[in-house]
Amino acid sequence: MSHSQLHSPTLPEPTGAPAPSRPAPAPATLAGSDLLVRCLEREGVEVIFAYPGGASMEIHQALTRSKQIRTYLPRHEQGGVFAAEGYARVTGKAGVCMATSGPGATNLVTGIADAYMDSVPLIAITGQVPQAMIGKGAFQETDIFGMTLPVVKHSYLVTDINTLPRVVQEAFHIAQTGRPGPVLIDVPKNVQQQRTTPEFPTAINLRGYSPDRRADDASLLQILDLIAKAQRPVLYCGGGIITSGSAAELRRFAAATGIPVTTTIMGCGAFPETDPLSLKWLGMHGSAYANWAVAEADLLLALGVRFDDRVTGKVEKFCEHGTIVHIDIDASEINKNRAVHFPIISDIRYALERLNVLLAERPLPARFEAWQARVAELKAKAPLNWRVTEEVLRSQHVQDHMGGDASQVILPQEAIAVLYELTKGEAIITTGVGQHQMWAGQFYQYSQPRQLVTSAGLGSMGFGYPAALGAKVARPDKQVIDIDGDGSFLMNVQELATAHIEGIAAKAMILNNQHLGMVMQWEDRFYHGNRGHTYLGDPDFRQQIYPDFVAISKAFNVPCERVVFRRDLRAAIQRMLDSDQPYVLDVITPYTEHVLPFIPAGRTVQEMIWA
Repeated sequence: MSHSQLHSPTLPEPTGAPAPSRPAPAPATLAGSDLLVRCLEREGVEVIFAYPGGASMEIHQALTRSKQIRTYLPRHEQGGVFAAEGYARVTGKAGVCMATSGPGATNLVTGIADAYMDSVPLIAITGQVPQAMIGKGAFQETDIFGMTLPVVKHSYLVTDINTLPRVVQEAFHIAQTGRPGPVLIDVPKNVQQQRTTPEFPTAINLRGYSPDRRADDASLLQILDLIAKAQRPVLYCGGGIITSGSAAELRRFAAATGIPVTTTIMGCGAFPETDPLSLKWLGMHGSAYANWAVAEADLLLALGVRFDDRVTGKVEKFCEHGTIVHIDIDASEINKNRAVHFPIISDIRYALERLNVLLAERPLPARFEAWQARVAELKAKAPLNWRVTEEVLRSQHVQDHMGGDASQVILPQEAIAVLYELTKGEAIITTGVGQHQMWAGQFYQYSQPRQLVTSAGLGSMGFGYPAALGAKVARPDKQVIDIDGDGSFLMNVQELATAHIEGIAAKAMILNNQHLGMVMQWEDRFYHGNRGHTYLGDPDFRQQIYPDFVAISKAFNVPCERVVFRRDLRAAIQRMLDSDQPYVLDVITPYTEHVLPFIPAGRTVQEMIWA
């Protein structure tokens, strides 16, 4: 809306005559679409990932008039919501995405569910058909409000233009406080077109919503008493540490107590994995020594975790002989998956800050030197490493691509280790989902929070590259690399267009084994190697790489290089890192590799396959 549309022109008064009294000018009115954009601006939004359509084009028109918000156009709505998640995961601020009604809205659902599972602050805005057409099967109508009820923290269907300022303010507050999560705002087209004189709320009052939960000192002192009596304590830390911004407090607490630290994959970077007290992460494909240490622990301090099945295995056997303390801000997580001995509902940062103060006032008598020595033994017994196995030596991969020379095989673990070395451990890593995701967790050493961006709870293939775009938009100063698999990368390959057109220099290193690697691994372990549609290559030309990511990338004007031989790997990764453009590196790896350690689903640490 132009300035002239908002105000009538003022004509000069005739000279020599007194100026007549005039009524005060009427407050300016705004269309609902412009009001929504104004509300986003008031929340500090600078970036939105949005794909237009009939029910949202009014908002897109309003976005063209915003001097604050940059609109990024994904090539698929799922790419947009994953990009918004990537932005949110590296900043801690709510990512914002938008789609039209019907298929546009339904294409957001996977990303909304992903944000819900991993507690990511997200605002998903959808256009909706006009109110008079809701429920009548109108063109591109879906009940996105109803569809997403199980996977949002809260949702709104805006039926009154005058509620927009309150709705948007509440949505950001809900998404970003307490345990973060996604909030949906569904806006019918007629509401976008109506006009009003806006009134912006000055305070938020949500009855029954109290996100600020704090542990009392008596409970925290009991934790210190338990630590003083323990001989084999372990800190088990999840994404709540990163979400609450308490990584520094965790490091202080671990240093003061000498307690070894393991994390979930969502907690990677909460504690430096290069620290001697680090056990890296635990669970199905976590380090063997982390799993062993938890099995031997007599005290488990679970901070900001949810005892996910991929961590616990057979849940009643998880830390079977230890006392479990669980601190979490979300009361619904207490005793949901694992019964614990001492639950505390609290913001993790506050709890750790107070524990550090109390610990300074009454230092512990010992720092668990004997337990640390035992943990060192466990680390030496089963370090994370790699080797060329007999299966690789005998594989068709060596014949087809190595000319029989197994010395030139590129193992995916080594590719990630070289990437870690060349980036000095300072890159932001995103991943797809599968074997490459687990290897990215194992062989890149994370030292900072918000450094690993991965779909953990939902396990959404296609997440990696769009998330890298969002992360790079948020942190243009950092190297952002998507470690991906060929199957996962192909699911949102169209976002290479977004990267090129929008000038987002996110990189992708594809560990290409021509298979759905993780499903194939389970086939090998539990189905006698019978392939149930897990081969992604061209069966008529097995010696060729299919699809040709070099040709695909060229079509998008994105540089791409394929590396087949180990001797070429280091230089190829360096060329990728040196590029100031989006870049794809297609690394050909053997399909015979399995991710180890491996605790089969529902099994115990005693049944772990680790060598």
